[in-house]
Amino acid sequence: MKTILLSVLVLGVLGGVFGAILAFASKIFHVEVDPKQEAVRACLAGANCGGCGYPGCDGYAAAVAAGEAPTNRCVAGGAECAAAVAEVMGVAAGEAEKMVAFVPCSGTIGHAVPRFNYKGPEDCRAAMLFGGKSNKMCTFACIGLGNCAKACPFGAMHVVDGVAKVDRDKCVGCGACVEACPKSIVKLIPASQRVIVGCASKAKGKEVMQNCDFGCISCTKCARECPEGAITMVDNLPVVDVSKCTKCGHCIETCPRKIIKDFGV
Repeated sequence: MKTILLSVLVLGVLGGVFGAILAFASKIFHVEVDPKQEAVRACLAGANCGGCGYPGCDGYAAAVAAGEAPTNRCVAGGAECAAAVAEVMGVAAGEAEKMVAFVPCSGTIGHAVPRFNYKGPEDCRAAMLFGGKSNKMCTFACIGLGNCAKACPFGAMHVVDGVAKVDRDKCVGCGACVEACPKSIVKLIPASQRVIVGCASKAKGKEVMQNCDFGCISCTKCARECPEGAITMVDNLPVVDVSKCTKCGHCIETCPRKIIKDFGV
């Protein structure tokens, strides 16, 4: 019994000594934080998504407080967050257009020709190890094993029929999916851009027709018939000039492969 009591006493003394040492060390090594930085941090969304371009919310708050970053970079917080941060800093909140992720691929299961029957880990990088390109014949296609969906901290990405899809309402434009995609297929586009091209293949029409039922065949019909001249062909793909596009929908109706779509639908 005495041994047990002695052990408890020794542990208690040691605990008190180490606690005192830690308390002393915390005072010695304490780093003062700018109150303005703490105020900015309190305004942020707290997602630590990195969409601002800084290492988490603390990194961004420190940069704003130091005058090294704009007040409207918290994509997860949006305009309301930007206004609150601007008020703390005593400046006007700049206009920041919301960006959303988009996957320009329509090569779903049954429409994109498979390169091989992949049975490995559910990981896009792993699939690329076989042949070094993709699990589909189209080397520009979404692999569809969900690296982007796993990386999304907001649950805005899901794989549907072998292609990653974006829930526009949940997406905050943080860019985590862009970084996670090993083929750099995922893009960030302005939320105001409604007319999009659901293909990323730069191959010529004949090759595209062999590899995917929904790939762009570079027929140029959309570019030729756009009443506003908002579409040009670049690397065998139509590119929409958002500043000219009136969202009339003519290109959507005339596309023979039905890959030009309204992003809002």
